[in-house]
Amino acid sequence: MTYPAQIKIPAIYMRGGTSKGVFFRVQDLPEAAQQPGPARDAVLLRVIGSPDPYGKQIDGMGGATSSTSKTVLLAKSSQPDHDVDYLFGQVAIDKAFVDWSGNCGNLSAAVGACAIQMGLVDQVPQNGIAVVRIWQANISKTIIAHVPVTNGEVQETGDFELDGVTFPAAEVQLEFMDPAAEEEGGGGAMFPTGNLVDTLDVPGVGALQATMINAGIPTIFIKAEQLGYSGAELQEAINSDAAALAKFETIRAYGAVRMGLISHPDEAAKRQHTPKVAFVAAPLDYVSSSGKSVSASDIDLSVRALSMGKLHHAMMGTAAVAIGTAAAIPSTLVNLAAGGGKRSAVRFGHPSGTLRVGAEATQVDGVWVVKKAIMSRSARVLMEGWVRIPGDTF
Repeated sequence: MTYPAQIKIPAIYMRGGTSKGVFFRVQDLPEAAQQPGPARDAVLLRVIGSPDPYGKQIDGMGGATSSTSKTVLLAKSSQPDHDVDYLFGQVAIDKAFVDWSGNCGNLSAAVGACAIQMGLVDQVPQNGIAVVRIWQANISKTIIAHVPVTNGEVQETGDFELDGVTFPAAEVQLEFMDPAAEEEGGGGAMFPTGNLVDTLDVPGVGALQATMINAGIPTIFIKAEQLGYSGAELQEAINSDAAALAKFETIRAYGAVRMGLISHPDEAAKRQHTPKVAFVAAPLDYVSSSGKSVSASDIDLSVRALSMGKLHHAMMGTAAVAIGTAAAIPSTLVNLAAGGGKRSAVRFGHPSGTLRVGAEATQVDGVWVVKKAIMSRSARVLMEGWVRIPGDTF
């Protein structure tokens, strides 16, 4: 019996923030996969190695976690005053499913550098900072990346340290412009329910206070104490508890309905990437996953967040935008956990350490508006060349 040969697709494998993924120029994909649809999804699933009932993605580029099962599509921007269009696909590990419903804030840090590498950015200084204007196509928002350049090439090495990443690298500053997400079905409101804090009734869990916000990515914030947690938990404490994970998924499903993202809780299974669920607590001392001590005096609050059904090893970049935005608005649960009052930045503790994110909020005609959120990440090319997939994949 004759089997089809493998095909080669040009690609760059990059770390961005505390995530990594496979980056493609849209024009380099097989013609059938250059447009949204089943062929594109099939190609990306096979590249990453999903669906994998073993949960390991051994036969693909994925790393068997939500942070490493990611794909990025880049193209010369179709939008005025932008350099590159950026589309993010979160690939499910054990299901044949690519979620296009939100952005990846961590990989956003790699987009500017990758776009320069791919020749998609026209104006690149010989030395200094390249300002790359990115159109985030999943959520129709602008991200501005400040990418260091030396001798006409992206400067990737440096001394910037990011908790959750083992080695230092060059700092990339990101500005998430007007981060209140205009989510499909969410009405475009930063607070889709109209309230800073709601009572969320979750069958089998109870009535929980929740701040539900569309900023960076739709996120449901719950007080840690209402869930029986301290806010100092590491991955093992949550991810080894099947009952806890099921509870969080139920909270996520009912929160998604309240946020107008889905019409029935059962639909949450088809929308794994959004919304996120996070729990917050006042600052406290703890030891991070690397063994590093985090002092309560060094942070404003503690946050733990789940992504794709598991507690994240650090913090999703988009969720960090949501944290910074919610912290800037008095009386949200995030703001109250940080001590309340008006603030333009917070440093929060997560399982791998700490992260600072800035956001400034103002009220316009009684409605809260955040013009931008700012944070620093780093990025690095890990490998470049071609990925191969069987010719009968799509």
